Order: sequence, then structure tokens, then C-alpha cells
Amino acid sequence: MNYPETIDWLFQQFPAYHNLGAQAYNPGLKNIEELSAFFHNPEKELRFIHVGGTNGKGSVSNMLASILTESGEKVGLFTSPHLFDFTERIRINGATIDEQFVIEFCEKVRNHSWNIEPSFFEITWMMAIQYFRQHHCSIVVAEVGLGGRLDATNIIQPLISVITNIGLDHVNILGDTRAKIAFEKAGIIKPNIPVVLGEVDPETFPVFESVSTELDAEIILPKKDGFLPEGIIGYQVGNYRIVSAVCDYLEANGFSCDQPTRESGIKNLKQNTGFFGRMEVISTSPLTIVDCAHNAEGIHALFDSIKKLNKGTLHCVYGTSSDKDLDAILDEFPQDAQFYFTTFANPRSASLEDLQEKTDSRVEKKQFFNSPVNALSKAQESANKADTILIFGSFFLVHDFFEVFFQKGLAEKK
Repeated sequence: MNYPETIDWLFQQFPAYHNLGAQAYNPGLKNIEELSAFFHNPEKELRFIHVGGTNGKGSVSNMLASILTESGEKVGLFTSPHLFDFTERIRINGATIDEQFVIEFCEKVRNHSWNIEPSFFEITWMMAIQYFRQHHCSIVVAEVGLGGRLDATNIIQPLISVITNIGLDHVNILGDTRAKIAFEKAGIIKPNIPVVLGEVDPETFPVFESVSTELDAEIILPKKDGFLPEGIIGYQVGNYRIVSAVCDYLEANGFSCDQPTRESGIKNLKQNTGFFGRMEVISTSPLTIVDCAHNAEGIHALFDSIKKLNKGTLHCVYGTSSDKDLDAILDEFPQDAQFYFTTFANPRSASLEDLQEKTDSRVEKKQFFNSPVNALSKAQESANKADTILIFGSFFLVHDFFEVFFQKGLAEKK
């Protein structure tokens, strides 16, 4: 198989949450443990930082990887989902995984007679660990896929764990209360290994405190003030505080994570990790921002950030996956904004009919479009230089946007 055929097999042969949503979720560690045994337990030869939570874990993972890259470490980075190509999920110091390695790894999986049916995510995670081991990474930043306790990434013993926050996302899988979701996320806390908690919430903190006490795991809370590197704005301030707390711990344990290194890590974030699409300003006339906020808590934080930046009318291009709680999300939408609702190419996209029905009495100023291209074109036509355009929602919407407009150079016009 060539690379495109391999990726097609990887998505088609095993259930992929990227395309199917909840029905692809495969909780439990049995499969990943068998996969790991087959590949001689590569995770035992690596050092990890394990990052979970509802919102912000991608930002925290990428910031940490970039800072550690600037410190001279050989850094493996595992994140999901990807925006353009599968290889984005697995990087070493910013460089994506070799396509030939993907082909050869999948060939080994395809040719073995398994007693299990490993999922897309399980195969991808084991591929990442094997790649990081083969290239002798000195540290790996691993983002949890879904939940924590039963997530495939939870076979590792990290140097430090991170739980950014808890929100009501994936309630059909993780539980219908924040306390239940916190219990699943707390599953990444390990005996005698510290955990950084990004928030202290009366509903979820007792869960983390109980688990941490039982496991004798120190809880570290981020400082509420201190130096902020240039480019950290909006809700990313809170994410950077989490990153800084992790860096403080790493610095005390032999890593080079001083303030200049942290500044360089943030300055070179895109170069070191390929990270974009979170509070990313792609144009200043009018101010145009792209963000992957896709659940109620993330969108609430996004609009809080936008309020401090917007001086005129807010024009919002929005699309969502069909499995999101749109009722809760709509509660966060400002009534004085103009909305341009759209579908996107991924099969999980909410339909225009669903968007029209849900927003009928909830959003006053709205229009509907069958593609992000048309929606953004209308927003640009309607906005003046003092206004703000916000493109946000599903990762898949951001993918479609960047696929068309980034290549045209819009993102370079600042």
C-alpha cells in the first residue's frame, strides 16, 4: 500500500471517532495493552507529560512541546484531531511523522492475527509511541484522547499529569454531570506523581482531591499572576498559567524551562508544533480570528475573550458537529452579533435543517450557508474595518476554512 491507501485503510478498517463520533469510542485498556506487548512495550522506555481535560489540553500540550523544544529536548508530541493530514497527530520537534513509517507500522498491524479489534485511536497512539522510541525522544507530551481513565493513552507513567478543566462535553460517553466527568478525567492521576489542576471548582475539585489523596499525588495549582509572553491573549492566558506551573515543576527537576525559554517557546509555537486555530488572528482589517472552541464552556471563554478585543459589530461564522449540545451552546451566543451558520465537509456536520430549527427562536441575526467559503465571503462583505469576524466551532469547520483560505494567503495578511 502507498500512503493514501494506508490512511484510507486506517480510517475504514477500524472505527474512527474523527468520522463516526461516539459509536467509535472503545473504552478500556485491554486492546492497547495487547498492542503494546506486541511492540515490546515502547512506552516503558520514554518519559511523558500527560495532558487531559475538557478544553485547553491541545493548547497546553503544544505550548509545553514548543518550550521543551526551545530548551534543547527532543520532544515527541501526540495530539488529536488533525486538521489537514494524519501525520499532524505525531510530531518530533515540530516535524510530522514520516509517511513511510505510517505505511510500515500499519502493515505490521494488518498482517498480524489479533484476538482484539483495535480502534483507529489505539493504533495511532501505539504508532506514536513506537515512533518516539525509535527516534529516542527525551520527553513526550501526550494529549488524552477522550476522558482519561479508560483512554488508550493511560498506559503511561508520566513525570507529571495535567487536567486543564472540566466541562459538559461527551456526556453520552463520560457522564452527565461535571463530577462524573471529573472522575473519568482523574483516571490519569498516578500514584506519587504530581498533577497540575487548571481550575478549582466546587463541583469537581473534591473528586480530584479524593483521588489524589488516595494515590498520594501532589496537587499543583497554577499561579494567578506573573509574566505573560507576547501573543498570549484571551482564554490562552489561563492555559499559559497551567503551562507555567508544569514548567516550574520541570525546572525544579532538571529541565531548562526558564523565562527566556518559555518566551521563545511561545514565540516559535507554530514553527515548533504546527499549532494554529486557537485565538489566532489571521487578519487585522477587519480583525479576523479563528478558533476551535466547540463546546459550551470553550465557547463561553471564547466570547469572554472576544468582548475585550471587539470594538465594532461581531460577525460569527459557525459550524458544529451533530453530536454537540447545541441548546447549551446557543445560550452562550451574544444576541447583538450577526451569525453565519454553515455546514462543513466532514460527515459529522450538523445539517442546515438542524441549525435552522435549533436557532429559529434563539438567534435573531442569522443567515445560513452550505459551505464555510460562502459564509465567510458574506461576513467579509458585511463587515467594515472596525468590526470583528470570528470563525469558530468544530475542528472540521476550521479545517475547511484553512484548506481554502490559508492556501490563498489570507492568513498572512496581518
